[in-house]
Amino acid sequence: MDPADPRRWWSPERPGEPPYTRGLHPGMYRTRLWRKRMFSGFGTAPEANARLRQLLAAGSDGPSIAFDLPTLMGCDSDDPLAEGEVGRCGVAVDTVEDVVDLFTGVDLGAVTTSMTINGPALTLLAMYVAAAEEAGIDPRHLAGTLQNDILKEFQAQKEYLFPPRPSLRLATEAVRWCASGEIGRWYPVSVSGYHIREAGATAAEELGFTMANGLAYLEAAVDLGLDVDVAAAHLSFFFDAHLDLLEEVAKLRAARRLWATEVARRHPGSSARARQCRFHVQTSGASLAARSPELNLVRTAVEALAAVLGGTQSLHTNGLDEVYGLPSAAAARLALRTQDVLEHESGVTAVADGVGGAAVVESRTAALEDRARALVREVESLGRGSVAEGVLAGIEEGWFQQAIVASAYAAEEALGQGRRVVVGLEPPGAGRGGEAPATLVPHRVDAASEARQRQRLAAVRARRSPAAVGEALRRVATAARSPAGPLGPAILGAVRARATLGEVTAALAGVFGRWREQAVL
Repeated sequence: MDPADPRRWWSPERPGEPPYTRGLHPGMYRTRLWRKRMFSGFGTAPEANARLRQLLAAGSDGPSIAFDLPTLMGCDSDDPLAEGEVGRCGVAVDTVEDVVDLFTGVDLGAVTTSMTINGPALTLLAMYVAAAEEAGIDPRHLAGTLQNDILKEFQAQKEYLFPPRPSLRLATEAVRWCASGEIGRWYPVSVSGYHIREAGATAAEELGFTMANGLAYLEAAVDLGLDVDVAAAHLSFFFDAHLDLLEEVAKLRAARRLWATEVARRHPGSSARARQCRFHVQTSGASLAARSPELNLVRTAVEALAAVLGGTQSLHTNGLDEVYGLPSAAAARLALRTQDVLEHESGVTAVADGVGGAAVVESRTAALEDRARALVREVESLGRGSVAEGVLAGIEEGWFQQAIVASAYAAEEALGQGRRVVVGLEPPGAGRGGEAPATLVPHRVDAASEARQRQRLAAVRARRSPAAVGEALRRVATAARSPAGPLGPAILGAVRARATLGEVTAALAGVFGRWREQAVL
């Protein structure tokens, strides 16, 4: 048959049927709209709570929490390393009190919460559970997602605490805790290609590396004794949406098909749900430009359309001013309204996989799937047949890092040579450009919020029982030394006693050690 003949791309696949290329649900957005999950957080918990409630009132479907750098790195706000960074790129969280204040006025039993936290993820989940308990909410009624993808931190984002192997154990401990029935509908790992792509990877590398990481978590959880269906049901995914509309749509369709077929190959008796790749998408921060920032609104709209046409389960749209820092309240509302326009005015919700069958989409889907599968096989070969060992070996040898750096360099080289165009950044003589400098007023965190957060932390330290904290932290260290753990309940006991994030991190580091990456050039 002629490759140009559209009948070549006809497929008997239907939305809601394996391998889920065309979507996870038969009706897709006709029956189940994507969640509009807007990422936010800055300053102290009371400051962040005000923005969170504004977004919920404006139509956001659930809290999505950004944490500041000290929190991401497991540091307390009064740690000397935290100076100047407290509350800057997200909300500062040191103790359960911060989590309680962050969610003031929010019924934790009625919302689904996403927390973008990795190295200290188990501690933040324990704090969330403790805050719910203190509000009289049974933890079995909680729902949400932890990012908790530490493998991509070693590969791309670099916010790690402990060496790779104990870090993988911590992530799977979260899976075991959530699968125990003690916590409700919670995804304890969101396998994240987003940061891999933002660091410079290609679409195929984002997909291949993310699938390898997801399979590694699944393998590690099964090795921990979990049933494959239970473990897979507690994994979700997180992808980037860039500006090549058709490539991004194809990537998301390929992700579902690749996950379904790879899980089926490794676990022939696994359930249909175990083979479903459920994912969140965020529009690309790396695609935003500081010059002519109003164009970022257009870029985000194109990327959001790609996410929706690709069948995402939830979506965050970036503010047009995020190239400067945290978005202003007005920019965040406008980003949310972009999703509203897609829902109500674009017509894309009327059809499940409306682009399915188009030759260019189907061919790109197949090509990306093939390239990503080849990368998964390459990772497996590094681990002599074990994808988890392959991922760990690739991290320790710098294999992933070198691939991402090479792709990032190639993209910047193409921009510098004029083979890639960013509107508003054209080189002189290109016939366009010359836009006026940005006039937006970036959001600024109150400089006094750092002092306020340290005062909040000091107040908690002053009224807690040092003896109770010390004993609880010893139990954390004991659980960490035991391969059987379990760590989640031990950390929950520590934060109930008002151990701080930094203290729990230090207790774990005393057992696991700290990780220092070897430079990759």
